[in-house]
Amino acid sequence: MKFKQASWASDACLEPLVFELSRANRTGYTLPQKKLPEVNIPENLARTKLELPELSEPEIVRHYTRLSQMNYGVDSGFYPLGSCTMKYNPKICEELAALETASCIHPYQDEDTVQGALELMYKLERCLTEIAGVARVCLHPSAGAHGEFLGMLLTRAYHKSRGKESKEVIVPDSAHGTNFASAAMAGFDVIVVPSNSRGRVDIEALRKAVSKKTAALMLTNPNTLGLFEDEILEIAEAVHKVGGLLYYDGANLNGILGKTRPGDMGFDIVHFNLHKTFSTPHGGGGPGSGPIGVSRKLEKFLPVPVIEYNKKRRRYYLDYNRPQSVGKIKAFYGNFGVLVKAYAYILLMGANGLQEITEAAVLNANYITRKLQGVEGYELKFDASGPCKHEVVFSVEPMKKNYGVKAHFIAKRLLDFGVHAPTYYFPPIVPEALMIEPTETETKEELDRFIAAMKEIAEEAKSHPDKLLAAPTATAIGRLDEAKASREPILSWRMYRKLPSKI
Repeated sequence: MKFKQASWASDACLEPLVFELSRANRTGYTLPQKKLPEVNIPENLARTKLELPELSEPEIVRHYTRLSQMNYGVDSGFYPLGSCTMKYNPKICEELAALETASCIHPYQDEDTVQGALELMYKLERCLTEIAGVARVCLHPSAGAHGEFLGMLLTRAYHKSRGKESKEVIVPDSAHGTNFASAAMAGFDVIVVPSNSRGRVDIEALRKAVSKKTAALMLTNPNTLGLFEDEILEIAEAVHKVGGLLYYDGANLNGILGKTRPGDMGFDIVHFNLHKTFSTPHGGGGPGSGPIGVSRKLEKFLPVPVIEYNKKRRRYYLDYNRPQSVGKIKAFYGNFGVLVKAYAYILLMGANGLQEITEAAVLNANYITRKLQGVEGYELKFDASGPCKHEVVFSVEPMKKNYGVKAHFIAKRLLDFGVHAPTYYFPPIVPEALMIEPTETETKEELDRFIAAMKEIAEEAKSHPDKLLAAPTATAIGRLDEAKASREPILSWRMYRKLPSKI
C-alpha cells in the first residue's frame, strides 16, 4: 500500500506511523508524584517491555489531528451512499447523549435509580409505534441485520404457536443482502421473486411463489431502486392469504416518513434503522440500533425484558414475565446512546419536521435524477418516466461498453472532486449500478456541485478515460488493490512496518 500526495496538500499529508515519530524519553503526560504500594504480579503475567511510542503532548495532538484530516465523513462534505447513507446528525443530539446522566449509568443499576432512562425508552417506543403504525416496538437490536434476525425469530415463533409448518421466506431479487442472510440464519429456505419491467415486485411471480409453506415476505418500500411498491396492498393480500407475514425492511424509511406507514400498508413486522433515519450516523461500524415493531398478534413473542409503566406506583419497570417470548437477543436493553439521540431527534423535528425530511429527501433525489437523465453514459433501467423516492440508481453500462469505464472507476474519480463515492454494484439487478442518495440535508448548491462533477466525469470517460483508471489522485491514499486488500489485509502497525514499500 502506497500513500500518494494529494494535489491540494503539502508533504504533511504523508503521515508516518506514531511509532516512527517516537523519540526516546519524550512524554506527553504529567502524573502526580505518589508512592504506590507494591503489587506482586506473577512473573509469567508481567510485561518486561511495553514498546509504547514516546512523544510530547503537541506531537500526539498534531499526529491524530492530521490523521483525522485525511479521513472523510459526513461533517466533511457530501455523502451520497445509497440505502445506507449517514443522515443528519445534529450536534445537540450528540451533546445530550454525552451527558453524565445518560452516559454514566449502567444496566445493572436498580430500576429505581434509572427511571429517567426507562421513561425515555418507553416514550421512544411509543413514538416509533405511531410513526410505523404498529402495536409495540422492541428496542433491543443493536443493528439493522440484528433487527432482521429478530424479525425472523418472531416469524418462526408465530408459526410454531399456530402449529403451521412454514419453511419458506420470500425475498425480492433487488433486496438488501442481509435479508437473504437473516432468513437463512433463522432456518428458513429463501425463495427469490423477480422484479418486473417497472422495477417493482412482479406480482404474478409472487402469487405463484406463495404457498402454505410461506412464512413471510421480506420487503423494502421504497425498494432498493428508490421506487415505491405501488402494488403493496395486492402484495400484502397475496402473502396474508396463505397465512404468511409481511416483513418491512426500514432501511429506506426516509422516503415515506409522515406520508404513509408500513403498518397501514399491511406489514406485520417493521424494522427501523435509528442510525440511518433518526440521527446517529453509523460510519466506522457502529454503534447502530435496529428496533423491531410488531402488530398486536406478535406482541407476546417480543424479547425480554419489555419496558412497562405502573400507573398506580408511577414507576417504569422491566417486565420479564412473558412466557411466549423468544428470549433475549442482547445482554442489555439496546444501545442506549443511540436511543437518546433518536428520541431527541424525533422531539426536535416533531410531526411536521418528519414530513419535511421525506419531502426534502425525495425532492433532492429527483433533482439529481432529472439533471443527470440524458447525460451520455448514465442510464435509468427502470421507470425513467416517473419520480423516484429518496434515492436513484443509474447504470453506467454504456460507459463500460463504449469506453471501458466501470462504475467503481467513477466512484473513485468522485473522490478527487471532494465527494464521497456513492454505493456501486448494488442492487445487483442493475448492471454497473451507481446508487445515489442525496439525503434530506444537502443544499441545492452542494447538489449542483455533485451534478457538475458527474457530468465532468462523463466527459472524461470519452476524452480521457485514463484519468478514471488512475483515480483517485488527489487523496492521501491513492488507488488501492481492493482484491488484494481483502485477501491480504494489513491489520496492525507491525504488519505495516514489514511492507517492502511504505513511507
